Amino acid sequence: MNKTVNQKAWFFVLPVVALVAFNAIIPLMTVVNYSVQETFGDNVFFWSGVMWFEQVLTSSRFHEALGRQLFFTFTILIIEVPLGVLIALTMPRKGPWVPVCLVLMALPLLIPWNVVGAMWNIFALPDIGLMGRFLNEIGFDYNFTRQPEDAWFTLILMDVWHWTSLVVLLAYAGLVSIPDAYYQAAKIDGARPWAIFRYIQLPKMKRVLTIAILLRFMDSFNVYTELSVLTGGGPGNSTTLLSIDLVKIALGQFDLGPAAAMSLIYFLIILLLSWVFYSLMMRNEEQ
Repeated sequence: MNKTVNQKAWFFVLPVVALVAFNAIIPLMTVVNYSVQETFGDNVFFWSGVMWFEQVLTSSRFHEALGRQLFFTFTILIIEVPLGVLIALTMPRKGPWVPVCLVLMALPLLIPWNVVGAMWNIFALPDIGLMGRFLNEIGFDYNFTRQPEDAWFTLILMDVWHWTSLVVLLAYAGLVSIPDAYYQAAKIDGARPWAIFRYIQLPKMKRVLTIAILLRFMDSFNVYTELSVLTGGGPGNSTTLLSIDLVKIALGQFDLGPAAAMSLIYFLIILLLSWVFYSLMMRNEEQ
């Protein structure tokens, strides 16, 4: 029996393809165009080849910003993923407290990024901020506007407060999907809490944790608004991550060629590291 193939469904996809092309492909081609050309104004461009890429890749400024970016990304992943799983394990599975806990977890995610940066900026001010004033009162010499270590502490604390909830909600979704039969069998076998977590809960959460890690990794590499409002990359350049440095080059210095080359390198780094993360996690899951 011959099946009738209907290709009309592709007409519903065309608007999406056109939208993606307009919002992604065309701007990307513009960036590629700037990355291989030089201009001295009046909309006159000269071919420069890979000069800007060489300049960025050999620049100590880029290497330092990349090092700070990697430190920030892996620090928050090490903190937020285990903390999110721990909080999800303590949340109730049934009863009236479930919606209360879910709403409380979702609240930080609903706050606009610029508001988060402004909140923590005020909260951490050493003279009038609640946290800054408290830390100084108990004996710490805390001033995130002048001391790089304090700026990093505040930045990481802000990100943990803002984004751990995402890991919590994803991990909780994985936990509530586990059938009660697994827990009943473990109870009959006399399994301890650690054994239940290792052999029942953690395997069932692997997929959602993979999604959580990838989302947090990519988002941490793109962090800009909260960081810009909180420290602006300071004091000095101590918290100048790749996104802050890219904006400084593109808008502050108006060096469009190096900024375009850096943005493409930036994009490829995120793409490559995300692929490595995903491949390693899927390989571990298959094993």
